[in-house]
Amino acid sequence: MGYKVSFDEANQIFAGLSSEYEIWAPKRFPGKGRYSDTDIIRYDKVKTVEEIVFDEKSDFPAKEVLSPITEPLFYFTEDEYRESKVTSKKIIIFMRPCDIAAQQRQERIYLGNGGFNDMYYERMHEKVKIVMMQCDLDDDTCFCVSMGTNKTDNYSMAVVCQDGALKVEVKDEVFAPYFEGKTADDYTPSFPTENKTKVTMPEIPNKEVLTKLKSHPMWEEYNKRCISCGSCTVACSTCTCFTTTDIAYNENGSVGERRRTTASCQIEGFTDMAGGHSFRNTAGDRMRYKVLHKFHDYKERFKDYHMCVGCGRCISRCPEFISITATVDKMNKAIAEIVAEENK
Repeated sequence: MGYKVSFDEANQIFAGLSSEYEIWAPKRFPGKGRYSDTDIIRYDKVKTVEEIVFDEKSDFPAKEVLSPITEPLFYFTEDEYRESKVTSKKIIIFMRPCDIAAQQRQERIYLGNGGFNDMYYERMHEKVKIVMMQCDLDDDTCFCVSMGTNKTDNYSMAVVCQDGALKVEVKDEVFAPYFEGKTADDYTPSFPTENKTKVTMPEIPNKEVLTKLKSHPMWEEYNKRCISCGSCTVACSTCTCFTTTDIAYNENGSVGERRRTTASCQIEGFTDMAGGHSFRNTAGDRMRYKVLHKFHDYKERFKDYHMCVGCGRCISRCPEFISITATVDKMNKAIAEIVAEENK
């Protein structure tokens, strides 16, 4: 069922939902951007529709709602430990199609991966209802169509902001009572059919080609360009790497908390092991690992789709202007070179 509601009516609906739900959406933070006098858009709790940014892509992904950059896992004393608590409310998240696809990739990692469910992710995931934001952006960093993540039917409601009002499709009947008496509309969401940026997915025919690709000189370029800051992976909507740290509250360390914090495979030292062992010691090695994981390894393991969803946030956030799409193009050329050499 479709409806058209004014901002005032939408805010009344938000108020009604707030007793049972937290509402999360992309929100602008003035003056909090990377450079002075610039803004940043990231996910936060909202109370009114005016707080939601509909016409720009968020700088950081929706995954931060379910797997925050830092979160306490449990608290401990000398005698016991206590699991950290989460909100008692259910959660509504406004998400674009690419972020909805990214959540499916997150679920693959956190839920049922090898028969193990991450309890901290699971307890948040089971609370979530999705509001799909119709994406009419014309951003030259997006390539969701190439990744097949431009469309989705995985949502409870869909919404588009037009002419100072919201058009809403209500799929989940649990939300129907909130729209009683509101103006009916025949709204059906539309989806992007073409991006300015297009990417051809790499096809690695066998392990021999993969092995040669890993040692191809194309990766050496990133020893000079990449500064290993990790900005790309923090902004990535599908990355799941993290580290854990114990925070001591007293001098002898008998009282404190264990905290999980987002980590990055692109940062030097990420692979350090006990005994002084370390792997992927150059920026080029780390870039190779990330790109192959997003565009080969994940799909090779799970046999359905690539890990990358084409949101383009890594391109926007990289201080060295490294483009993942240009990197994939170079990888395609390298694969073609290796195959041609093998066929001689």
